[in-house]
This record gives sequence, structure tokens and C-alpha cells, in this order.
Amino acid sequence: MSRQLNMDTVRQNFWKEEYLREKMLRCEWHHKYGSMVKAKQKAKTAAREPLKLPALPPKAPLSPPPAPKAVPSKAPSPALEAPIQSEMYPVLPATRALLYEGISHDFQGRYRYLNTRKLDMPERRYLFPITTNLTYGWQLGPPVKQELVSCKTCRIESFFRKNGAFALLDPQDLAL
Repeated sequence: MSRQLNMDTVRQNFWKEEYLREKMLRCEWHHKYGSMVKAKQKAKTAAREPLKLPALPPKAPLSPPPAPKAVPSKAPSPALEAPIQSEMYPVLPATRALLYEGISHDFQGRYRYLNTRKLDMPERRYLFPITTNLTYGWQLGPPVKQELVSCKTCRIESFFRKNGAFALLDPQDLAL
């Protein structure tokens, strides 16, 4: 469907005057109320900014206590100065060496390291239970494998429902 253009010079002049009149109204409104709108916008942006607290003056550094001169000073070890706050025990060197052997694409490197690390019990990996799921499995020990000692009919009787949705058993189901 094509759009019909019923535009003659009278209608064109009408729309031209309407456009210019709206343009003039907008300019008058901006001249009259523009400064008030800008002031409100500045007030809103100032209210959104966080409150800045005054800076505290720097404290004077405390002088260290005088060290006795008779005792020779040892160089402090880096482990004592900055203790690592870790929730895991350190990894054995043999396990850590797996990281640098091969690539994960060949089931070596990181892949093999993570799989061997996964085999350790959580008590041997973590200092304490981190999540509530870990507390359930903490110090459970290795899983105990139980042998299934029963006859075929016992399994069938315990598997199928005696009453309920399928109360009548199909003879094909009993022929297991």
C-alpha cells in the first residue's frame, strides 16, 4: 500500500507554521525555566555524591624499642614476617610436581594434579571445614562397600510395590 500524500501548498504552509510555533514555544520555555532546571539537576547530583569525611592527620611513627647489642640479630625469615592465611594444608612436593608434567589436554599437568588432589580426604586438604557440606563429610573415613546378599525373589519383592499405582503385577515383570 502506498501512502497518499494529500499535500498542497496550503497544508505545507500550515505544517511549517506549526513547526516554527512549537520551536518558538520551546525556546521561550527554555529561556524562562532553563536556569531552574539546571539548579535542580546540580542539587540532585550533589545529593547523590557520597559524603566525604575529613582526612585524619598522619600519626607520628613510633620509634622501635632499642635492641640489645649483645645478641646478634638474625635475618627474619619471610615465612615468619608474613604468615600465609590459608585454609588449606600445603601441597606435598610430589603432588605439586604433577602440575609441571605435560598438559591437561593429554590428561597430565593440571588435570592429573586436580584428580590426585581430589582423591585426598578433606581432613588432609583443609585445616577446618569451610562449608556446611564439608562438616557433614568431615572425618567420615573411607567409604565401606557392602555386598548385596539376597536372593532374586527378595529383590523382586522389595522392588515392586505391593499396593499403589501398579497393584497388579504384570507376569513379564515377575519373570526376571
